[in-house]
Amino acid sequence: MPFVTSQVFHILVALADGDRHGYAIMQDVADRTSGRMRLSPGTLYGSIKRMLDQGLVVELREKERPDARYDDERRRYYRLTPAGRKAVKEEAARMSDMLEQARAHGLAPKRG
Repeated sequence: MPFVTSQVFHILVALADGDRHGYAIMQDVADRTSGRMRLSPGTLYGSIKRMLDQGLVVELREKERPDARYDDERRRYYRLTPAGRKAVKEEAARMSDMLEQARAHGLAPKRG
């Protein structure tokens, strides 16, 4: 599995429910983290470039994009690949295991 940074994790989660363009990804991450994580364009597109190279996401081709009448043609849309979905699931499981270890040592709240 490729190394998944917190930024990459949040980008993959943003794409889990469907295709998005870069600005929509940035908005989703900021909303889901209550503003605790804000991706700059440089961070977002640098991460996406690496994710494209690793096969975690793909950029949509022209015919897969929303109708140009309802969208800005300059936007680039991205889709999670099966490898990306697998990577984000594995990272979520790893984080869950770490949280359980922290709980076992009194470092995180017990489950409700």
